[in-house]
Amino acid sequence: MKRIPATLALAVSTLAGPALAGDIDTVHAFYSDILTDPAGTTEARYYELFSPDVVSIPAPPGGEGAQGMLNTIAFLGQVVPNLTWEPQEIIDLGDGRFVVRSLFRGAPVGPFFGVDPATGKSFEAMSTDIVTVEDGKIAHIYHLEDWAGAVAQLTAE
Repeated sequence: MKRIPATLALAVSTLAGPALAGDIDTVHAFYSDILTDPAGTTEARYYELFSPDVVSIPAPPGGEGAQGMLNTIAFLGQVVPNLTWEPQEIIDLGDGRFVVRSLFRGAPVGPFFGVDPATGKSFEAMSTDIVTVEDGKIAHIYHLEDWAGAVAQLTAE
């Protein structure tokens, strides 16, 4: 069996090690400060957490890039003012990458994904995100939300 020199092993473990403590704080802040109560999100707070060149896949309905995400979050805040987004599990993949499984809940007060007018009902659905933090800011996010499940709850008899 071939042994890896200790200095090489240390270098590899450092490169593939867990993300910086501040990175996980950035991820938590995204859910607590931005997605929960999006109506209260300020542009200044948003840009404290997101790179101006953030890539969101799929592109949000409000447009691509940081401004598109900010537009979409502002829309959610208007239509679902009591929105909460609670991470249930965060997996640190290392190198500033995290997988986040969340529950999101709310009650729309206006037209929402074809449900018009607001039904007065609420929804609870799941999302899964892969978030990459670079230089302390979210630079890339893949996201999948169960909006179809949310709409089904809002339209159920």
